[in-house]
Amino acid sequence: QVQLVESGGGLVQAGGSLRLSCAASGSIFSLNVMGWYRQAPGKQRELVADITGGGSTNYADSVKGRFTISRDNAKNTVYLQMNSLKPEDTAVYYCNGRIYAILVPERDYWGQGTQVTVSS
Repeated sequence: QVQLVESGGGLVQAGGSLRLSCAASGSIFSLNVMGWYRQAPGKQRELVADITGGGSTNYADSVKGRFTISRDNAKNTVYLQMNSLKPEDTAVYYCNGRIYAILVPERDYWGQGTQVTVSS
């Protein structure tokens, strides 16, 4: 069984920073693309950033230059460094991993979500 566990959310003032972490655990054979998504109240879940196993990154236009995604393959962990936060970044942030688990075909797994609230 594979689990993704997020941490690092919270309340921060506009202009501040937060760092999210997501650790994957379980019977993992290979951990491919990992990413962060977010969902604000009344809105659809959207991609924030993702990163391949080789380190290639992709960002939503709204966070380019402010957020940085990285990963530690040895720890099966992905990070999201969020700087210059804005009130519109307020959302529940979800970790996603495309994982090939032992005896399980490759599929997407999701974390439980962590709340990020940016006050103005």
